[in-house]
Amino acid sequence: MKKIGLLVVALSVLTIVGCAGTAKTEKPAVEDMSTGAETRPATDKGATEAQALAARQAELLAKTRVHFAFDSSTIDDEARAIIEAHASYLAANPGTRLTLEGHCDERGTREYNLALGERRAQAVEKLMRVLGVDGKRITTVSFGEEKPVDSEHNESAWRQNRRAEILYKK
Repeated sequence: MKKIGLLVVALSVLTIVGCAGTAKTEKPAVEDMSTGAETRPATDKGATEAQALAARQAELLAKTRVHFAFDSSTIDDEARAIIEAHASYLAANPGTRLTLEGHCDERGTREYNLALGERRAQAVEKLMRVLGVDGKRITTVSFGEEKPVDSEHNESAWRQNRRAEILYKK
């Protein structure tokens, strides 16, 4: 019994000593004698990280197009980040409504491209609904190949035309 008691005491001491060594200490604010102003420590990571996050959010929110691979309506990681930013914006602005337009490149029949454009718009809508946006605030429409961003006939143009556009209603 004495051995178990000693083991408990030893573990308690090790835990206390281990925790004491990991405590973070923040540098106190220092008064700048030349101006009478107070300055903050140079290592204010929290504010810097928050600013970086806000900048990234604004960058993603400025993007209103998500692109798709050929013959696909699968949302990739880049598109997901853009959609998440817009869903976050919609959560903060409950009166805002939007239209999701599905688009395709010129390859494929008109009927096929209209159906693929619809699947692309619906894929974005589905993710937004999963992220908490009320489906009643979202309208989807497909334009198929009818409204290309780039009218060239090459892979670069086709890549730009395979998209869903996020358009806010006024």
